[in-house]
Amino acid sequence: MSCILDTQRLDIGYQSHGVPENCVAKNMNLRLSSGHLVCLLGPNGAGKSTLIRTLGGLQKPLRGSVNLFSQCVASMDSRDRAKQLSVVLTGQIQIDYLSVRELIALGRYPYTNWLGNLSHLDWLVVDQTIGLLGLEKLQNRMLDDLSDGERQKALIGRALAQEPALVLLDEPTAFLDLPRKIELLSNLRRIAMQTDRSFLLSTHDLELALNHADVLWILDADGQFYAGIPEKIGRAHV
Repeated sequence: MSCILDTQRLDIGYQSHGVPENCVAKNMNLRLSSGHLVCLLGPNGAGKSTLIRTLGGLQKPLRGSVNLFSQCVASMDSRDRAKQLSVVLTGQIQIDYLSVRELIALGRYPYTNWLGNLSHLDWLVVDQTIGLLGLEKLQNRMLDDLSDGERQKALIGRALAQEPALVLLDEPTAFLDLPRKIELLSNLRRIAMQTDRSFLLSTHDLELALNHADVLWILDADGQFYAGIPEKIGRAHV
């Protein structure tokens, strides 16, 4: 399995002009390989969302580097980065005037020309993504007509349509009931195995993570980081 993403002595947190630095975790040397579903666990305030945003290039590290296929994420052109990495953040989106298919098509933006026109190949990728997620019956429905679970699938579809090697998801199960949570993680693991893509998602659901993840990443309240397979790391650090 090839390494998709790694970090070198990474410190994460926040620093604003005139405000003392707030470091939530430091000196992290992470490695994420292809074809894996990785679940990031930890208590509220431990820095899970901060780590997701930093790895995705949406927030600068305090120190150290994040590398995507050995290239520094911070120095990558945004379109080039979007072809390798996609991010789905937590929270409800307010773009209800789009259909599911139109939302997924937005994921093709790194490949379009300056007019934003989609080619036949782009639409083929959109339709393949719809099939991969089982969204055929929903593709023409408007987003404001969907359940939380259906909307989450559509958002993940937009991310997958970028054809990235790695998808980062911040609390994707936050608005879902238990059956939809199980369905989502099962689908992500299936897609990871079928496509050799990797998914890193933050979650509070320990049992789901233990049952579905290939690898657990744990960030505790003291900023300590642990990684390993569920059978070995399990409940010892949660």
